[in-house]
Amino acid sequence: INGNITLSNGYLRLPKIGQVRLKQHRIIPDEYRLKSVTVSQTPSGKYYASILFEYEDQVQEKELQKFLGLDFSMHELYRDSNGKEPAYPGYYRNAEKKLAREQRKLSKMQKGSNNRNKQRLKVAKLHEKVSNQRKDFLHKQSRQITNAYDCVCIEDLDMKAMSRSLNFGKSVSDNGWGMFTTFLRYKLEEQGKKLVKVGRFFASSQTCSVCGYKNAKTKNLALREWDCPQCGTHHDRDVNAAVNIRNEGMRLVNA
Repeated sequence: INGNITLSNGYLRLPKIGQVRLKQHRIIPDEYRLKSVTVSQTPSGKYYASILFEYEDQVQEKELQKFLGLDFSMHELYRDSNGKEPAYPGYYRNAEKKLAREQRKLSKMQKGSNNRNKQRLKVAKLHEKVSNQRKDFLHKQSRQITNAYDCVCIEDLDMKAMSRSLNFGKSVSDNGWGMFTTFLRYKLEEQGKKLVKVGRFFASSQTCSVCGYKNAKTKNLALREWDCPQCGTHHDRDVNAAVNIRNEGMRLVNA
């Protein structure tokens, strides 16, 4: 930008600051044009530079042949239309006791003291570790799905409303579904693939994915398995919902 910000040989040159050494996460192609830099600091004291580049977007749209449906799961992140789940580790839940203990220590320390500042950094690093673990898992999971499928179909859920719920709050926050779908969307779009959202009022859990019969009893969330009264198919609630979401996504794409 007017030559006052440059990135070369492992250094970032910033106005008023000069050369700053950095860990660069990826190689930048020569044809990319540097547009802006945003420097931020985490509560634990680490600095990050987010660098925006402009480049010619030449993504070729893929023919959509392989479809996958994902049904949001509070504890396992999702169940897919093939019956698989990612065995999601609840990072926040696992660290909750340790976080609470260190937070209590912090609350008892004298404000302005060196010990309090050290303890504040300790708590911040714990939170940061949980956040980084979650991000790493979600990046890897979304990459695996993107490489294997052309179109991923999900429900259009109101995650903010769910995170405010007394029953689901912590689980939704720890789960990171919103972040996961964001990662999934941009990874798919980079390869000319698609993320399709099915309407949140679509009856994915109540409908038999084989014959289309609507079973009102499945409104009870405690009912995890059921047999269709019309065709007799035995359903796992979440897998059946994921299959319906996939089929509805396919219908929307081909409409």
